[in-house]
Amino acid sequence: MTTALDQTKPRIAKPKRSPERRAAILQAAAHAFAQSGYAATSVDDVAAAAGITKLIVYRHFDTKEALYRAVLEQVFERQAELFLESISHGLQAGSASAALLHVGREWPDGFRLLWRHATREPQFADYAHELRETAVSAARAVVEPFVAAPYAEWAAQTLFDHIVDAVLNWLDHGNPKDDEAFVALEAAALRATIVSWTTH
Repeated sequence: MTTALDQTKPRIAKPKRSPERRAAILQAAAHAFAQSGYAATSVDDVAAAAGITKLIVYRHFDTKEALYRAVLEQVFERQAELFLESISHGLQAGSASAALLHVGREWPDGFRLLWRHATREPQFADYAHELRETAVSAARAVVEPFVAAPYAEWAAQTLFDHIVDAVLNWLDHGNPKDDEAFVALEAAALRATIVSWTTH
């Protein structure tokens, strides 16, 4: 029940959450977590990397666990967005590699966190596997017309691992100016691999 006294109370505006600030925190968190791991990274470390106070981090994320999970979700959702956008123009061998590499360039530490580190963190291993399973479903759609049971599931899992490892290794060892050449090489490799697996 609202009283006259309640109506006269001053309204305290909640601090606005800037999308740009949130993105900056996620980038800083991705870097800190990728460098030191979840347990060894504190919210203070993330705040310092972002050049802000711990209080500002907590305005956007309730816990350190929520922050780590948000990094994984940000990278995965961006990856899915680009992949769906690319296949809307026709499924091509380079679509997945190009989409993953684009995200890897935007979120290099977050990409490594999602596909290299998260499965080793006890708090996030199950969640990382769930995200991987969602991504593998796209690989199943690619191999199903070419690879019959009992090899189809093995092929889908292997194809996805190949693409992710190729992009991770390119982020570690490739030159950004050669990204287009990498995508072309990877597309050729994927086509040759699928053809070699084709069963009748």
